[in-house]
Amino acid sequence: MANSIDHPETSIPLAGNGVPRNSSASGHRKRLRERFLQADLTGFQDYEVVELLLSLGTPRKDCKQPAKDAIKRFKSLRGVLEASPEELQQIDGIGPHSAFGIKLVQEVARAYLKEKIVDKPVYQSSSEIFDYLYHSMRGLKKEVFKVMYLNAQNQIIDTSDLASGTINSSNISPREVIEGAIRHNATSLILAHNHPSGNPEPSRSDKDLTRDLVYATSIMQVRVLDHIIIGDNRYFSFSGEGLIEKYELDFLNLKMRGVSEAKRIPYRAGLPTDSR
Repeated sequence: MANSIDHPETSIPLAGNGVPRNSSASGHRKRLRERFLQADLTGFQDYEVVELLLSLGTPRKDCKQPAKDAIKRFKSLRGVLEASPEELQQIDGIGPHSAFGIKLVQEVARAYLKEKIVDKPVYQSSSEIFDYLYHSMRGLKKEVFKVMYLNAQNQIIDTSDLASGTINSSNISPREVIEGAIRHNATSLILAHNHPSGNPEPSRSDKDLTRDLVYATSIMQVRVLDHIIIGDNRYFSFSGEGLIEKYELDFLNLKMRGVSEAKRIPYRAGLPTDSR
């Protein structure tokens, strides 16, 4: 592990006039903070955002170079936020205080996004569901299938992980999904899973699974509002592409066809047979 310099409690060496010797770094940091207060993160480069985060843990040290090194290693701001504390501390100049600050900010953001969507009609907010799920699913090395249970006001009641590994209709049980809906007294569901490859386009298996779950839950009068596939900074929404509505219409047509067929069977049974 690289040497970490992370001592916020260290005193500042002073020049003869009482001005900190690192006043240049201090002035730069002050300007960054003023820019943020005036316009949030608009116009900031990724390394400047990381620099601000690092300055919370090391307020008396120039954080520009460690921030640039972190972006270089983890490729993006997102990569830095997703890095583990151990990985962050391998960057020269990032110690336990700064690593803690970065992970705290990430978790606070995740909690905020979760709370933000709880009281909203999520059938109109697939992008907000994506924002929330992306923080917890984007770095996963295998597929994870989630079900979000909603009440009659389309507010999220709970979120459950039902399966991990290869996601298809053979290892996702419609019965388990329905039992979860009954247990939570849910009236609708949102399905979600990730594609570790980064490409959110649905496979044939993804489409078959979604169709089967729409059919199964429709029997119990529970709606699937959407199935969101999480990719690399993008997602695929079955509802947004009109597929949920298509599956619901397909199910309705099958149901009507079954009713029509059932009505014809007694009539046929009552026809006289040909005795010739």
